[in-house]
Amino acid sequence: MKAAVLVSGGGTNLQAILDAVAAGTIRDVEISAVVSNNPGAYALERARKAGVPALAVSPKSFETREQFHEALLEAVRSSGAELVVLAGFLCVIPPQMVEAYPNRIINIHPSLIPSFCGKGYYGLKVHEAALQRGVRVSGATVHFVDAGTDTGPIILQKAVEVQDGDTPKTLQRRIMEQAEWKILPEAIQMIAHGQVAVEDGKVRITRRDA
Repeated sequence: MKAAVLVSGGGTNLQAILDAVAAGTIRDVEISAVVSNNPGAYALERARKAGVPALAVSPKSFETREQFHEALLEAVRSSGAELVVLAGFLCVIPPQMVEAYPNRIINIHPSLIPSFCGKGYYGLKVHEAALQRGVRVSGATVHFVDAGTDTGPIILQKAVEVQDGDTPKTLQRRIMEQAEWKILPEAIQMIAHGQVAVEDGKVRITRRDA
């Protein structure tokens, strides 16, 4: 299965995917392209070092948002991707991409959805909100992308303990290390081997050795 990974920043989740492919934890998956809306994203450098085609599709290069959306979709299509992985991609996915890849776009979100998700909840803002609310447990969620924001069917979740004295940055790092970098590669592996299906808006998982 070919997968395209969409990124906006440093690409730590991308690195977790690349490492899992190299280690054989993710099998039968080729990362066919890494696409970023940010030409300066270090994630693109990570892709090049791994020998993966790295493409920058910046909205600033287009006169309209519609043109940017079409170029983004074309970049994914031309890579031959069957699965689209959002790994810290901070642009709203255009409707035409959701339609082109139904239940074939997955996203990693740094909270236990439905907590601290939706419009305005991204990056450190998620962890700031969690600490402000005083939760004792947070975590990460991998879900399919639909027309809403963080509303698609949930594939995997992993809880992470919030510790006394946590700052948004320390919580962010722990959730990355203990949850995000584990469940995102796991979800890709499961999808690649037919272990994930969507029925009536919910995910059904059949865990088996592929």
